[in-house]
Amino acid sequence: MSLILGIDLGTTNSLVGVVDSGFPILLADEEGQRLTPSAVNYAADGSIIVGAAALRKRALEPKRTVTSVKRLIGRRSGEGDWKPPYQLSEIGTTPLQVSAEILKRLKAIAERALEQTVSRAVITVPAYFNDAQRNATKQAGELAGLTVERIVSEPTAAALAYGLDKLSERQKIAVYDLGGGTFDISVLEMREGVFQVLSTAGDTQLGGDDIDRALAQHLCPAGADPVRFVEVAEVAKKRLSTEDSTRIDLPFYDGTNSLSVELSLAEFEKMMRPFIERTRGHCLRALNDAGVKADELDAVILVGGSTRIPLVRRYVAEIFGREPDISQNPDEAVALGAVIQAGILSGSLKNVLLLDVTPLSLGIETFGGLMNTIIPRNTTIPCKAGEMFTNAVANQQDMLIRVLQGERELAKDNWELGRVVVPFPAGAKGSARVGVQFAIDANGILQVLARDTATNTDTLLEIQNTAVDVDDERVEQMISESVEYAIEDMNERIWTEAKLKAEELLPAVDAALIQFGDAVSDEERLIIETAASHVRASLHADVHDAKALKAANQLLDDATQELAVRLVERAMEESLVRRGLL
Repeated sequence: MSLILGIDLGTTNSLVGVVDSGFPILLADEEGQRLTPSAVNYAADGSIIVGAAALRKRALEPKRTVTSVKRLIGRRSGEGDWKPPYQLSEIGTTPLQVSAEILKRLKAIAERALEQTVSRAVITVPAYFNDAQRNATKQAGELAGLTVERIVSEPTAAALAYGLDKLSERQKIAVYDLGGGTFDISVLEMREGVFQVLSTAGDTQLGGDDIDRALAQHLCPAGADPVRFVEVAEVAKKRLSTEDSTRIDLPFYDGTNSLSVELSLAEFEKMMRPFIERTRGHCLRALNDAGVKADELDAVILVGGSTRIPLVRRYVAEIFGREPDISQNPDEAVALGAVIQAGILSGSLKNVLLLDVTPLSLGIETFGGLMNTIIPRNTTIPCKAGEMFTNAVANQQDMLIRVLQGERELAKDNWELGRVVVPFPAGAKGSARVGVQFAIDANGILQVLARDTATNTDTLLEIQNTAVDVDDERVEQMISESVEYAIEDMNERIWTEAKLKAEELLPAVDAALIQFGDAVSDEERLIIETAASHVRASLHADVHDAKALKAANQLLDDATQELAVRLVERAMEESLVRRGLL
């Protein structure tokens, strides 16, 4: 079948890509840029300029340079209160025609890069776009000479890009998408590669553009044109994502006067907060409509360039009670999802499982015989991930790192790819620090780097191809077994983790009771010893009841809270005495 383009037609920037040789890639223009500004300049002589060159003309020709047209496409009269600084009727064009010019540019970028004509595309739209807006987007594609095979919601595309469609387990995720001009929040349920959108909410007139314009208005002296200040406002916004303050300079903004001011992050966040707070109601409504509580979500994925703003990330964490997933490029996730969807439709991604992702999870064995996953199944390669580990017992002189591949909870049920021993000085339990990093390159070669952080000594293990070059039948068998034994495996993991905790907790409690002696009241001692006896009974029961042992551990934890506080206080006092401060 012929190639199908994947296109993210964005408010601020647009991207185009294609599946090439089994890999989803985004295509760059003549200057090596993947992001194409969604800007169109209509010159007085009738010529049309699209992209970065058009954006450079915005300050000089604001009435002839169209940006953020996505906010206007498919919008009926009276819908939305946002007014652009230009009049399309005066220019002699429509939102649909402007969008078509952007799509023509993307089509040209793709044809130049691929050296062939391409006429089919998948285009993404905000999940909260209505039918009129979706239809208008499709018509714009057709006007640009493209057969629009599918219109895909941006959150679904983002989820595809994160590989969530390929996970075998059931998950509920939220996609928080704050772009240049639109915001939407979607709650999706994923099971066996099928996405079901449970709810969606949003605002097609809310995004980073509003923040830029608010800051421009704030900077603009009375009587000056605020459009002239939008570009410097956008630059300042980006700087304040990584800096505590920034200087804004705009020389001779009206031919005579100049601007030079210092803007702090605190001032900027105070100005920006009302816009970000407008997303809360939509998020709560989406959760309510989906019948999902925030703590039931498995992940909250951030999409859209505006989610780079630290305040946005903190606010999302506050709403959902968890740190959001920021592992991928927020500007490109939607576009990559569109490319993947296009590849599926064209049939060019039939072998994607073995070509560009890890077919099975990779990890190491940890204390208790558990599998600790470092690179999850279906992670796109090349990739890199790591964790820090410590010695589980006192006087341990080295750590055996068994590299495992598979989906089972216990190490013994997964495949061993290799092993390496990392030596370190003997010491107390938890004194050693060994960093383990997995890196898979584009050729499927797995490198395992183990570093003793005390001596900075590295041990390297290289495994050729095994990480991705796995027979289909073996992959299917491993996945089916992981599903078949999921309940038993999870119970065994919970039991093992609870057992390790109990074996650590009981001696510590016994030692604390001896240390404090008569300082512990008879009533407090009875409560603690009773709770400890429940832990021992569960630990030595004939049947491994993970739930009972976990509950018994929690009771003992609760019973020893005050005792733990006293232990800490005594340790602090002893430390002060040793240092002569008390």
